Formats: sequence, structure tokens, C-alpha cells
Amino acid sequence: MCVNFTPPTAQQIRQYFGYEVGDDLWKPECWQDYTAPIITRDGLRLATYGFVPKRHLPPGVRLTTMNARAETIGEKQTYKGAWHKGQLCLVPMLAYFEPCYETGRAVRMRIGMASGEPFAVAGMWRTWVEDDESLTYAFTQITINTDGHGVMGRMHRPGDEKRSLVIVPPEHYDAWLSCSDPEMARSFLTLYPSMDMTFSAAERT
Repeated sequence: MCVNFTPPTAQQIRQYFGYEVGDDLWKPECWQDYTAPIITRDGLRLATYGFVPKRHLPPGVRLTTMNARAETIGEKQTYKGAWHKGQLCLVPMLAYFEPCYETGRAVRMRIGMASGEPFAVAGMWRTWVEDDESLTYAFTQITINTDGHGVMGRMHRPGDEKRSLVIVPPEHYDAWLSCSDPEMARSFLTLYPSMDMTFSAAERT
């Protein structure tokens, strides 16, 4: 499943999402525990990629929380509290990366909009209290089954379940962010049309 993506630049955040933000606040690519911009109903925030940052895990415990399955998000201990509180967010990005095995080996694919414009995927956020008593934010991306999808159905290892991030159309941004009913929130978790997406081989940076 998606474990890294390319956030928009600060200028693109200003142009396409309408939020003022400083330059050079995040890296060109985002991986686990990196900082990235997210949009909540209260505005733009910088947050850690991964619902449970490594610094908050008990010693010796390994837990990957960059992606939350839509089917179990309301039941899993890690996510259910924030899900039922409606702590939804948008994760802006230019592209995300998945492996494709159609050549017989894993090829890293860059997936984005056919238009080349930034987009946003459905996510969920939470707060953490740090050792100095400051508040920080963390986020996860929500995934759904994508069997048969023209783009995402071609990703991942043969035999593995096909999963996809949920791309939220711009006209649904406000409704997604303001949704407080978990069952209604599920109605937003649909596949984006493959004809409006593109993918190409990409080198790992």
C-alpha cells in the first residue's frame, strides 16, 4: 500500500487549496514520520505521516499506521476514536507511489492526475502530547479495495489484494471535512475514475 507521496509545494498549496503557508516546511517527498501539510475543518496543519509516530511507540514495538483500511477503521483500536469523532482530513499531494509487477519485477510507479494538478486524498488526524507538553498532529490515509480499477487494479504484487487511496474530488472537500457522521463519511470512500489518472515509472529518490 502507499507508503510515500509527493506533497505540493507551498506555492501550489496557496494556488490550489487557498491556504497561506511558509516555504520549505516539508521535504519534497514524504515517508513515514516525515512532516507534511494536511487540511482539517479548522484549516491547514503540519502533521506527521503515520497515525502513531515512532516516537510514541513503546520500546520494541513496530506498528505501521500510514494507511487505515476503510472496512475496519471504525473498529480498530488505533483508529476508532478519531473516526467516530469525525477527525477527517485531506492530504494534498502531487503524486503517490505504488509498485507494479507487470514486468515480472517491482517497478515503482508515480500515480497522479492526468491534468498534472495537485489533488487530495481522504485521511484522518489526531493530536499527540509531546514530552514538553506541546501538541503535535499526526495523520493516516484511508484505503479501499480497488479490484478491477484501470490504474490501481494494476498495482501491487500478484495475488495481493488491490488497495487504493481515496482521491476526493474538489467539489467534495468541504462536505468531507465537515462530515461528523461515520456512516455518511463512508459514502465518500469511492474509487476515482481511472480515465482522469495517470501513472509512469519513477526512480526512488
